[in-house]
Amino acid sequence: MASIHPTAIIEDGAQIDLTAVVGPYCIVGSEVVLEADVVLKSHVVVSGDTLIGAGTVVFPFAVLGEVPQDLKFAGEQTVLRIGSRNRIREHVTINRGTAGGGGVTRIGNDSLFMAGVHVAHDAQVGDRVVMAHSAALAGHCVVGDDVIIGGLSGVHQWVRIGRGAMIGGLTKISHDVIPFGLVQGPNGRLDGLNLVGLRRRGVDRAEITALRAAYGALRQGEGAFQDRARRLSDAAQSALVQEMAAFILTDSDRQFLTPS
Repeated sequence: MASIHPTAIIEDGAQIDLTAVVGPYCIVGSEVVLEADVVLKSHVVVSGDTLIGAGTVVFPFAVLGEVPQDLKFAGEQTVLRIGSRNRIREHVTINRGTAGGGGVTRIGNDSLFMAGVHVAHDAQVGDRVVMAHSAALAGHCVVGDDVIIGGLSGVHQWVRIGRGAMIGGLTKISHDVIPFGLVQGPNGRLDGLNLVGLRRRGVDRAEITALRAAYGALRQGEGAFQDRARRLSDAAQSALVQEMAAFILTDSDRQFLTPS
């Protein structure tokens, strides 16, 4: 038997791995799947069609898989998928998807969601993401791998944040953020590249130099922002520059934060 505290409520149909731990006063719904070594510390509510991946730890008063906070939601069958080895701290809320947004809210692996974080319906969050205290993602956001979102920051619905970007605290993000971008200030100003993050991940110096040159071309080149990105895509030898250009040229529901 899994380690389930006698005060926990486990609805019929829930699938709980034998190595999982469900602490005091937790509520686990009938469609929930808890994989190996998942820990629900106490007072955690997991509902709906929600899967929590192996090794994820959920701290007290988190609510995972509840219905979306979307007035168009009409009770349709949608899901929440949380990957492995995540740390989900106190009072975090992550809602499942909506039919109009693909039906799936998805969290990757090895991420940290600090106290009070909110992830709304249909958001897609990559691996090794850090969301600091009380940061919030609105519906349909896409967050790439290795992104850091500072405390008390808010991300508008449908916004995409590219891989390796850094968002400062107390920042409003209403436009897409390029991969490896550094955004700060209350109105979300693109202020350069996340050079510290690139160096910490061991990115080659030549690649960093190429990214800095590409950023300069995006800032000062001729034509519209998309035209500059297209020229980068055609000429770039760096894989990271190609990634940045491809991100910019992908269809999006939002405009971009452009270099200041």
